[in-house]
Amino acid sequence: MARSFTEQEKKNIRVKLLEECAKGWSKYGYKKTNIDELCARSGISKGAFYLFFTSKEALFCETLCLVQDNLYALANEILDKSPNKYGFAEVLKTIYREYCKNSFICNTKSVDFIAFTNRLSKEQLTAIAEYSQKSGQIFFNKPYLKFAINKDKVISVITALLSMISVKDSMCYNHFEVFDFMVDNLVDKIFE
Repeated sequence: MARSFTEQEKKNIRVKLLEECAKGWSKYGYKKTNIDELCARSGISKGAFYLFFTSKEALFCETLCLVQDNLYALANEILDKSPNKYGFAEVLKTIYREYCKNSFICNTKSVDFIAFTNRLSKEQLTAIAEYSQKSGQIFFNKPYLKFAINKDKVISVITALLSMISVKDSMCYNHFEVFDFMVDNLVDKIFE
């Protein structure tokens, strides 16, 4: 007979599955992250997993959206505390560090990520695209951030900066310090 869970247990297990999924995905990738292991680390059986998620893809999709949403909230929190170009710089530094921890967010061209998205429903792909678009617009809906350059150029500069993740391991200097240096020196060129 299947064990029943209290509402609080269900909530805690769901959170634990999402956390473990993010850890496994960052460390092993989508294909090699095993549902059996996620269940074991979350204290449930594989059969109980399907009480929480309909599939591995549903878990991964929700994990990706949750990580993006948390990053968006963190960026807004930083900008609320420092509503200026220096807050912008701090947000970029934070995003870079979060991307380093959760590389699956930004490595969307990898074979592993493509294998994941190929298994998603149209609704799941739409949800991911909406979260990604929401995150991408964070700097453009702040009236106190006045750009000195074209919006498309700003997006391209941010993309170029964040793409540094793909070469960070081949740098001969600490990649966090290099990223911070670049952001600190570009912020005055990006904003009025």
